[in-house]
Amino acid sequence: MTTEEAGAVPAAQRGSWSSFLKSIASFSGDLSSLTAPPFILSPTSLTEFPAYWCERPEYFAAIADAKPGQDRALAVLRWFISTLKDQYTSRNETMGSEKKPLNPVLGEVFYGTWPDKNGRGLTELLVEQVSHHPPITAYVIENKSKKLRLVGHNAQKTSFSSGAIIVKQIGHAILTVNETESYVITLPRLRIDGLWYGSPYIELAETSHIVGGGYITTIEYKGKGYFSGKSHSFKATTVPMPGQGGAGPKEIVVEGTWHESSKFVKGGGGTFHEVHEEKEETTPLEWSSELGESETRRLWFLVAKGIREGDFDLASREKSRIENEQRQRRKDEAAEKRTWELKHFDRQESDPIYEQLGRSAKLVPATEDVYIFKGNWPSTFAALNSSQSVLASGSGSGKNKK
Repeated sequence: MTTEEAGAVPAAQRGSWSSFLKSIASFSGDLSSLTAPPFILSPTSLTEFPAYWCERPEYFAAIADAKPGQDRALAVLRWFISTLKDQYTSRNETMGSEKKPLNPVLGEVFYGTWPDKNGRGLTELLVEQVSHHPPITAYVIENKSKKLRLVGHNAQKTSFSSGAIIVKQIGHAILTVNETESYVITLPRLRIDGLWYGSPYIELAETSHIVGGGYITTIEYKGKGYFSGKSHSFKATTVPMPGQGGAGPKEIVVEGTWHESSKFVKGGGGTFHEVHEEKEETTPLEWSSELGESETRRLWFLVAKGIREGDFDLASREKSRIENEQRQRRKDEAAEKRTWELKHFDRQESDPIYEQLGRSAKLVPATEDVYIFKGNWPSTFAALNSSQSVLASGSGSGKNKK
């Protein structure tokens, strides 16, 4: 064990960490099935991760305010880039290194909101774990006053290569503006380095796309190499779809780092985006019986408590209890010839929006499945929308105004 690893890994966990690394190096399947040492576990379930899409809600709301066409395509790109820092560096900043999130159970749900500030409107979040094998998380983020809705799903296939964990993110998101204009958003591949030092961190790799509004944006990700390069670098190129495009530049290129800042290098001038303001974490809905026992923070409460307090015996015991209960439920369903019924989403074999827009960008695969949101928000959201409308109209009582 190196000096750096010895300093990063708690003394009591060094044996299990070394064993875990050996398991990774010799494992040939999907690494998500391996059990990680407790100290590397996050107290947060993957069902909370879609909240990262909107921890800068001003950027999300600005999409609706942008002029349709090139301006809106750039607003979508700016919002997307603004989400990456929180998604892929926040655990390093708050916990010292990347942590393995808790694997959600089938039917696990998470609900949250971002309040209306500066006229941006109330933004709502709903997440459901729609599959366990393979693990798939579906989500919807909606700002009704701005007529913005993001619906997507995400799964991961993990493997080990050249001393790093490679995560292929499977799935995509559809952003709808004004109920008529759609954008397909695909996901980058992840490379988790720093394993041998016990301090994992994420670097984005390869490419992702944003297709819609008459434009195609290709985002290339590059990290720091052994001899050159800068961590978290990207280059985004926006061009009109074939046969489309307005009076603006035929090609716009933006370069920089997605966790700090970027600038126009072609088709524009000056700064494109800067990450300097504090993120806004979502406010979870207050628990009620309507949300159910599978609400993520209620389900994992004792596991998260053990991880945060360093009581790994408690965390392991409670985690095993939840996992064993889930295995028994699946066995009971199989014996009774029942299948699990999704609460908020319906699965379809193909996504016509992905298929239509994907042809323009030559996305592979040509078709993908899709999870359609049923529209059944918990009643608490309706109450929040009502109270936000009162505040916006100026008729609310003074004690409720922020």
